[in-house]
Amino acid sequence: MKTLKQILASKGGKLVTVAPDDSVFSALQVMAEYNVGAVLVIEKEHLLGIFSERDYARKVSLLDKSSRDTRVRDIMSDKVLYVTPDQTVDECMAIMTERHFRHLPVLDDDHTLLGIVSIGDVVKETISEQQFIIQQLEKYIAG
Repeated sequence: MKTLKQILASKGGKLVTVAPDDSVFSALQVMAEYNVGAVLVIEKEHLLGIFSERDYARKVSLLDKSSRDTRVRDIMSDKVLYVTPDQTVDECMAIMTERHFRHLPVLDDDHTLLGIVSIGDVVKETISEQQFIIQQLEKYIAG
Protein backbone atom coordinates (compact mmCIF):
# COMPACT_ATOMS: atom_id res chain seq x y z
CA MET A 1 0.00 0.00 0.00
CA LYS A 2 1.34 3.38 -0.99
CA THR A 3 1.85 6.19 1.46
CA LEU A 4 0.50 9.69 0.98
CA LYS A 5 4.07 10.87 0.41
CA GLN A 6 4.18 8.65 -2.69
CA ILE A 7 0.80 9.93 -3.87
CA LEU A 8 1.94 13.55 -3.51
CA ALA A 9 5.15 12.79 -5.42
CA SER A 10 3.15 11.37 -8.33
CA LYS A 11 0.85 14.43 -8.37
CA GLY A 12 3.71 16.92 -8.57
CA GLY A 13 4.48 19.78 -6.24
CA LYS A 14 1.93 22.42 -7.24
CA LEU A 15 -0.16 23.66 -4.32
CA VAL A 16 -3.32 25.57 -5.14
CA THR A 17 -3.94 28.12 -2.41
CA VAL A 18 -5.84 31.31 -1.71
CA ALA A 19 -5.55 33.99 0.96
CA PRO A 20 -8.21 34.42 3.65
CA ASP A 21 -9.08 37.92 2.48
CA ASP A 22 -9.59 36.89 -1.14
CA SER A 23 -13.16 37.09 -2.37
CA VAL A 24 -15.07 33.86 -2.75
CA PHE A 25 -15.45 34.73 -6.42
CA SER A 26 -11.67 34.94 -6.81
CA ALA A 27 -11.23 31.61 -5.03
CA LEU A 28 -13.78 30.01 -7.36
CA GLN A 29 -11.84 31.36 -10.35
CA VAL A 30 -8.66 29.74 -9.01
CA MET A 31 -10.49 26.46 -8.47
CA ALA A 32 -11.84 26.56 -12.02
CA GLU A 33 -8.42 27.42 -13.46
CA TYR A 34 -6.78 24.43 -11.78
CA ASN A 35 -9.84 22.15 -12.05
CA VAL A 36 -9.93 21.39 -8.31
CA GLY A 37 -12.81 21.10 -5.86
CA ALA A 38 -11.03 22.69 -2.91
CA VAL A 39 -8.19 25.08 -2.14
CA LEU A 40 -6.10 25.54 0.95
CA VAL A 41 -6.37 28.89 2.70
CA ILE A 42 -2.88 30.11 3.57
CA GLU A 43 -1.55 33.19 5.34
CA LYS A 44 2.18 33.69 5.88
CA GLU A 45 2.85 30.02 5.04
CA HIS A 46 0.40 28.94 7.75
CA LEU A 47 -2.63 26.75 6.97
CA LEU A 48 -5.75 28.56 8.21
CA GLY A 49 -8.42 26.46 6.57
CA ILE A 50 -9.82 24.86 3.48
CA PHE A 51 -12.38 26.26 1.06
CA SER A 52 -14.40 23.85 -1.05
CA GLU A 53 -17.25 23.78 -3.52
CA ARG A 54 -19.36 22.44 -0.67
CA ASP A 55 -18.56 25.55 1.42
CA TYR A 56 -19.63 27.73 -1.48
CA ALA A 57 -22.86 25.84 -2.10
CA ARG A 58 -23.93 25.78 1.53
CA LYS A 59 -22.60 29.08 2.86
CA VAL A 60 -22.90 31.44 -0.10
CA SER A 61 -25.25 30.20 -2.80
CA LEU A 62 -27.97 28.78 -0.54
CA LEU A 63 -27.84 31.82 1.75
CA ASP A 64 -28.11 34.19 -1.22
CA LYS A 65 -24.80 35.92 -0.44
CA SER A 66 -22.63 37.57 -3.06
CA SER A 67 -19.47 35.66 -3.97
CA ARG A 68 -17.82 38.95 -4.94
CA ASP A 69 -18.51 40.57 -1.56
CA THR A 70 -17.89 37.58 0.72
CA ARG A 71 -14.36 36.85 1.94
CA VAL A 72 -12.98 33.31 1.98
CA ARG A 73 -12.22 33.62 5.71
CA ASP A 74 -15.94 34.13 6.40
CA ILE A 75 -17.02 30.78 4.98
CA MET A 76 -13.95 28.51 4.89
CA SER A 77 -13.76 25.41 7.05
CA ASP A 78 -11.29 26.44 9.73
CA LYS A 79 -11.24 23.24 11.78
CA VAL A 80 -9.02 21.29 9.42
CA LEU A 81 -8.22 17.66 9.99
CA TYR A 82 -4.97 16.70 8.29
CA VAL A 83 -2.96 13.59 7.53
CA THR A 84 0.78 12.95 7.54
CA PRO A 85 2.91 11.80 4.59
CA ASP A 86 3.64 8.42 6.18
CA GLN A 87 -0.01 7.45 6.45
CA THR A 88 -1.31 4.94 3.93
CA VAL A 89 -3.95 5.37 1.28
CA ASP A 90 -6.16 2.95 3.26
CA GLU A 91 -5.87 5.09 6.39
CA CYS A 92 -6.71 8.20 4.40
CA MET A 93 -9.71 6.48 2.79
CA ALA A 94 -11.00 5.45 6.22
CA ILE A 95 -10.78 9.03 7.52
CA MET A 96 -12.45 10.46 4.43
CA THR A 97 -15.25 7.90 4.55
CA GLU A 98 -15.90 8.24 8.28
CA ARG A 99 -15.79 12.05 8.31
CA HIS A 100 -17.38 12.61 4.85
CA PHE A 101 -14.37 14.62 3.67
CA ARG A 102 -13.38 14.93 0.03
CA HIS A 103 -10.03 16.63 0.63
CA LEU A 104 -7.34 16.34 3.29
CA PRO A 105 -4.22 18.47 3.64
CA VAL A 106 -0.95 16.61 4.19
CA LEU A 107 1.35 18.13 6.83
CA ASP A 108 4.67 16.83 8.12
CA ASP A 109 5.73 16.58 11.78
CA ASP A 110 6.71 20.27 11.81
CA HIS A 111 3.24 21.16 10.48
CA THR A 112 4.74 22.19 7.16
CA LEU A 113 2.16 21.93 4.40
CA LEU A 114 3.19 19.34 1.82
CA GLY A 115 0.06 19.08 -0.28
CA ILE A 116 -3.52 17.93 -0.43
CA VAL A 117 -5.10 14.61 -1.35
CA SER A 118 -8.59 14.27 -2.74
CA ILE A 119 -11.00 11.37 -2.65
CA GLY A 120 -10.26 11.02 -6.36
CA ASP A 121 -6.54 10.54 -5.66
CA VAL A 122 -7.31 7.91 -3.05
CA VAL A 123 -9.85 6.02 -5.19
CA LYS A 124 -7.52 6.08 -8.21
CA GLU A 125 -4.70 4.54 -6.15
CA THR A 126 -7.03 1.95 -4.60
CA ILE A 127 -8.25 0.85 -8.04
CA SER A 128 -4.69 0.70 -9.35
CA GLU A 129 -3.61 -1.52 -6.47
CA GLN A 130 -6.62 -3.81 -6.90
CA GLN A 131 -5.87 -4.18 -10.62
CA PHE A 132 -2.28 -5.12 -9.79
CA ILE A 133 -3.45 -7.77 -7.31
CA ILE A 134 -5.89 -9.21 -9.85
CA GLN A 135 -3.13 -9.43 -12.48
CA GLN A 136 -0.83 -11.20 -10.02
CA LEU A 137 -3.56 -13.68 -9.06
CA GLU A 138 -4.34 -14.36 -12.73
CA LYS A 139 -0.66 -15.06 -13.40
CA TYR A 140 -0.51 -17.36 -10.39
CA ILE A 141 -3.63 -19.29 -11.43
CA ALA A 142 -2.49 -19.57 -15.06
CA GLY A 143 0.81 -20.97 -13.84
